[in-house]
Amino acid sequence: MTKKTDWTGKAAMAGAAIGSAALAAALLYASRRKERAEKTEPKAPPADAPETD
Repeated sequence: MTKKTDWTGKAAMAGAAIGSAALAAALLYASRRKERAEKTEPKAPPADAPETD
């Protein structure tokens, strides 16, 4: 029974490490995406826009 406990503990630690890495990657992705969205906001047309047909 001790062998099962030994590898399950290691598996739990590995799972926690993978989960933490996935969470960190998701946060980085979201912050980069937010920065890009802020940079590419549509610019308001100038107040003195010339009329064209």
